[in-house]
Amino acid sequence: MTDDAVKAAATALLDLCKQKHLMVATAESCTGGLVAGAMTEIAGSSDVVDRGFVTYSNEAKQQMLGVSADTLAQYGAVSRQTAEEMAKGVLAHAPVDLAVSITGIAGPGGGSVDKPVGLVHFAAASRDGQLVHVEKRFGDIGRSEVRRQSVLQALAMLHNAADKEPAKPKRA
Repeated sequence: MTDDAVKAAATALLDLCKQKHLMVATAESCTGGLVAGAMTEIAGSSDVVDRGFVTYSNEAKQQMLGVSADTLAQYGAVSRQTAEEMAKGVLAHAPVDLAVSITGIAGPGGGSVDKPVGLVHFAAASRDGQLVHVEKRFGDIGRSEVRRQSVLQALAMLHNAADKEPAKPKRA
């Protein structure tokens, strides 16, 4: 994804995290690793990006991030609760300062009245206790555009979280 807006957002995030010595990781469902890919496309990203979890299936969300089967059964994969558990799961499974998660319905199928195509839930979490949820209803704008808008939203959320974090000591 070599979109100018995505590259600019990823670059700004990486620059801020480098200045503050913050490490990040992602948990992605409907974006399939595009957020991690956008960051790692930029040289020097290894100073900031630790890892990305692509958890497309419910089983992967449970096994890799510790998302509760009860949460998935009660609220579904595309929910605030699942997004928040995914972000917290990143922090539990990676030595990072910041995490972002994305779970949604990119389309063209898979939507319902309650959860239409273009519905995406995001969560950003920090080791210092920040937890922010955002719900977006992009609409049926096409699979690629839902995913692109989701990448931009996730990068913005990581940037906002990094902005609120105190600088860490430089890592060895």
